[in-house]
Amino acid sequence: MKGVSFSMSPFFPNNHGLLFEKLRPSLAEATCLTLPPVTVAMPRIIVLLLLSGIILCGSSGKKMDARQEKFPDELVHFIPYKENPVFAGTHRSTWDSEIRERGWILRENREWYFWYTGYTHIDSTKYLGYATSHDGIEWKRYGSNPIHTTSWVEDMCVIKSGNTYYMFAEGKGDTAHMLTSTDRISWQEQGNLDIRLASGDPIVKGPYGTPTVIKEGNTWYLFYERDDLGIWLARSNDLKVWSNVQDEPVLRMGPEKYDKYAVAMDQVIKYKGFYYGYYHASAFKDWHEWSSDVAVSRDLIHWKKYPGNPIVQNDKSSPILVNDGKQYRLYTMHPEVNVYFPVINTIH
Repeated sequence: MKGVSFSMSPFFPNNHGLLFEKLRPSLAEATCLTLPPVTVAMPRIIVLLLLSGIILCGSSGKKMDARQEKFPDELVHFIPYKENPVFAGTHRSTWDSEIRERGWILRENREWYFWYTGYTHIDSTKYLGYATSHDGIEWKRYGSNPIHTTSWVEDMCVIKSGNTYYMFAEGKGDTAHMLTSTDRISWQEQGNLDIRLASGDPIVKGPYGTPTVIKEGNTWYLFYERDDLGIWLARSNDLKVWSNVQDEPVLRMGPEKYDKYAVAMDQVIKYKGFYYGYYHASAFKDWHEWSSDVAVSRDLIHWKKYPGNPIVQNDKSSPILVNDGKQYRLYTMHPEVNVYFPVINTIH
């Protein structure tokens, strides 16, 4: 509209035009419109149309920004590290010839710590291993692995609170249990998690696995699956009794194909006022292939799945995010450890 002239109009008082002209720079900056200069000769109807456009454009722009902010690029768009995998089973005659399920990485004081599940064959006991790194890429196995052999440990999640590390893991039969440590290496078994219905009654007997925990204030929130057929949420203030927030899953399978037959939560992080749940899923009834996916929530109960799921395909699953001090990296843990960097930073 630049350079357009307007005829005189008796319906647009001069003082209104001057006021609009004073406000034009601020309005243009606050909206998506490029506003023309306003003269005393501009018809009132033109100004009214411009104001309507400002309101509509500004409103729709805010809504669009809100939609985009729910799934920011740095949390959903990743590219694989060119030297993947960064960690795997030895494929030799060792206790960790194979690794499986979710491992867990913590970064503290610029050092990286990694717990993983090792085994020799599919029916063998699953033991806990430990590795360290200076950069999250090159890993050194602990010399006295496995570090815990008195109970079955796989699919673990580690939370540090105070000076204590809390590990929530699957035991034999997909039963969630808790271990604690003060040095990251020596772990004490604390027993199976006692999960109750919202009424206070015990949950129905059966598997309850892939325990994923986030702590908010003094409350611990536990996500768990039952045969990977849905994700439930329970909470606790004492780590002894966990009560369902509701007795229905907070995240269900489907209706899209990629998570039609299985879902399990791997990690929940809080980022810019939203909770992001990273989970693995399967599009196949026999679970022969898995994917990595993400959903968003404001309250940990109501979740919206990312329209661009899966964020990683081709049987790369059990995803977790780790902040490297500058950005979040994505690690997929099953069936080997692969690392992915956000597309906004392609240095790797």
